Amino acid sequence: MHKVIVTTLASLVASASFAQYPERAVNYVIPFVPGGESDITARLQGKVSSKLTGKEFIVQNKAGAGGALAWGQLNSMPNDGYTVVGSNLPHLILQPLEGQVPYKTDDIVNVFFFQYTADALVVSADSPYKTFAELMTAAKANPDKITVAGSGTNSANHMAYQRLGLQGKVKMTYIPFKGTGDLTTALLGKHVDAAMSYPTFAVANREKIRMLAVATQNRLPQFPNVPTFKELGFDWVDGAYRGIAVPKSTPEATRKQISDLFLKINNDPDFRKQMLDGGFEPIDITYEKMPEFMKQRTAETMPLAKQMGLVK
Repeated sequence: MHKVIVTTLASLVASASFAQYPERAVNYVIPFVPGGESDITARLQGKVSSKLTGKEFIVQNKAGAGGALAWGQLNSMPNDGYTVVGSNLPHLILQPLEGQVPYKTDDIVNVFFFQYTADALVVSADSPYKTFAELMTAAKANPDKITVAGSGTNSANHMAYQRLGLQGKVKMTYIPFKGTGDLTTALLGKHVDAAMSYPTFAVANREKIRMLAVATQNRLPQFPNVPTFKELGFDWVDGAYRGIAVPKSTPEATRKQISDLFLKINNDPDFRKQMLDGGFEPIDITYEKMPEFMKQRTAETMPLAKQMGLVK
């Protein structure tokens, strides 16, 4: 009798441990305004989750301070696996270095990184600057006069702007916005001269903007006439990484479940095609790979952080 009870209890515990995740809708906090890469991806991921598990994502936009508002609140959020927050690099490395945000890089527990987008310099389709060389000539002739929009301060866009100025030996003026959505309005409305963004932005606004250069190893198939920064003489192949973070108090088993869910979503054939067609580069950095990945990304970010004056 006792043996039967023990066996039954063990079975129940095992069943509970391996219960399907998610069992209800997941709150997915995006640290930026609607319309940007993180927001668009989250809504597509929610559709795939619904298809795969029957449970959707409830996307909530909590914009502020280039993402720092949401990341600063992350560790006070529920830790049961049903609240996750969009995570971005190099933002999470650069922002704490300045000391003006309420979190440290180590405060953020990343469980999965699902995509990468390369840096890209863009102008509106009717801009007087038809080529990268023309924009650089204007910037050198008029120091600080050329305005370049970007999503947030100490973000991937900000770092790309700094790299352009340092390697190109030009002085321009960076204008930070809350996200790609606001940046789009500014660029198309002629409120700024150019913007640091990504190929995804160029794909989504193909008829409205012109991409002048992109920080990839090789030219993109979607934009065969756009030179890479390497072709233009820059030591520059970089961009933004997007993933999922959870509160530090989230149990290890739950962290793994969330990582596994996003891996399944990322490998859904239809979703992967949507990402590639949209200019995104899918990556699969699971929870197990995270320590080494963060170590590598930090090491690769620090040299430019020093040039930006964030590290002495």
